[in-house]
Amino acid sequence: MSGETQTSIWPLPKFYFSVQLGGTTAATFQEVTGLDTEATASATGPVLGKVGNVTLRKGVLANDSALWNWINQIQLNTIARQTVVISLLDETGASKRVWTLNNAWPTKLTGTDLKSEGNEVAVESVEVAYETLVISAP
Repeated sequence: MSGETQTSIWPLPKFYFSVQLGGTTAATFQEVTGLDTEATASATGPVLGKVGNVTLRKGVLANDSALWNWINQIQLNTIARQTVVISLLDETGASKRVWTLNNAWPTKLTGTDLKSEGNEVAVESVEVAYETLVISAP
């Protein structure tokens, strides 16, 4: 098969993705969960409207306090809402599926667990609520 172009359709791997918080790429996230939307029945037909929170997990970096700064703004009686864009990428780095969380804000930030005998990477997570979810395939 040398010299032939691959024409079959293959599923995209889930490990190659990017996350943007408020227009800034935060490529350090290692896991995203909760990209759910649910259709509910109404008298006029199904309506997309029920969404859950999305959880983002990443390794703790010594000089990275962006998530803590974002949640601290809420503690000061303001809600700093941002657009969060999660993109599933192909092997060339092009977006193939995009989840856009509009007017998102952090609801919970979980620091790493600490264990003196452990040798794992320290991981923190942020749970994000949002008003609407737009799914697109560019």
